Order: sequence, then C-alpha cells, then structure tokens
Amino acid sequence: MNFIVMLIVGGVAGWLASIMMRRDGNQGILLNVIVGIIGGFLGGFLLPMVGLNLGAGWVGYLITALIGAVVLLLIVNLITRGRAR
Repeated sequence: MNFIVMLIVGGVAGWLASIMMRRDGNQGILLNVIVGIIGGFLGGFLLPMVGLNLGAGWVGYLITALIGAVVLLLIVNLITRGRAR
C-alpha cells in the first residue's frame, strides 16, 4: 500500500512542481510521477541538511517531495536552457 501512496503523492508533487516551474506542457503524467518520486528522495536528503523537518504523514511527504521536485526541475532548467525561470 505504501508504494501506491508514494506514486500518488509523487505524481501530485511532480505535477504541482511542473506547474510552478512552467514545464507542465512538456511533461506527461509518467514524467510527473518520476519527477515527484525523485524529488521526494532529493527533498528527503536536502531538507534535514538545512535543519527542516516537516514531520510524518502524507502532507509532510507531499511538501518534501514538492520542494525536492522544484529543486530538480530548477536544475534541469539550468542545464537544458541555461537559465532558471
């Protein structure tokens, strides 16, 4: 059951991050899920390094994955377009 929740939360986080970074026209649902899941791992790695703990539960996981997905898309924008937007 945790795997299904991870896919749903990752998909929502990836979709929200793609809208925030204006990449929603370039990505499909599968790429949104992948970005959200990788963003969840990235956020889970980076947030404790800066002293943030968003707690347990799906809301904390969603915010962590959203922050990580935005950072991931920012890095992708810098590499592919040469600038962040």
